[in-house]
Amino acid sequence: MEVNFGQVANYYAKFRNDLPNELIESLKTRGIDFSNQKVIDLGAGTGVLTRVLKKNGAMVLGIEPSTELIQVAKEMDKLEGYEIEYIHTYAEEIPLPDQTVDIVTAFRAWHWFDTKKVLDEVKRILKPNGTLLVMDSGFVVNRKVVKDTLEIIQRNMPDGKLKAAGAKSKSKQRIIGFPVEWFQEWQEYGFDLTDTYKFYYHVTFTNEEWCGRIGSVSWLASFNEEKRNKVLEEIYSYLEKEYQGVLHDIQHNCSIAILKL
Repeated sequence: MEVNFGQVANYYAKFRNDLPNELIESLKTRGIDFSNQKVIDLGAGTGVLTRVLKKNGAMVLGIEPSTELIQVAKEMDKLEGYEIEYIHTYAEEIPLPDQTVDIVTAFRAWHWFDTKKVLDEVKRILKPNGTLLVMDSGFVVNRKVVKDTLEIIQRNMPDGKLKAAGAKSKSKQRIIGFPVEWFQEWQEYGFDLTDTYKFYYHVTFTNEEWCGRIGSVSWLASFNEEKRNKVLEEIYSYLEKEYQGVLHDIQHNCSIAILKL
């Protein structure tokens, strides 16, 4: 499945800005301090995590292959009063000197990478005892509205199937949401897993906002604009018929792996 998140940049910026407050606090309790640290945010997207890192005192640089997402990130940075540098490149080709970075982060992005190439680059740019943070989050499929929404999307998929995103589709077993193969790979590349954990949080959506959130998922990012709009219209019509005026309290989970070089 070919995915271009640049096609859904506005959906991503407006409806997927749900970084939980607990994330940074949970990292701080585990000794991760971003203040005055040189941090590289891989797959920065619209800068959801990048801005939070900046707010917490990091000297942060975003790496993002989509010009559309970078443009939206810069617009949002300006609105929030931040000046953040983004480099238009892939995580597999980081244009930075060796051993110059304290922390590398990847939020909702690791499964899209050629992980072996990225690990080579991360090892190269990290200082000795540097930190790699691999993080992911997403909604939990435990509510009827979520299940019904996914059924509509599935009916519109070319093969009638909903596959996990990116590298996750190749894994048959997961640990706290991460493919089990990643843990072995991190170990092979010399990274010490110092902690891994998961927590839950909730995001509330109107019918319109839930459609916007769904508009950012990888399945719809693989559609052309006409088909994407058709599917979203179908979902919205269903929501208005079944849940008019209802606020949807959708449970999400957030998974974190802390790795030291």
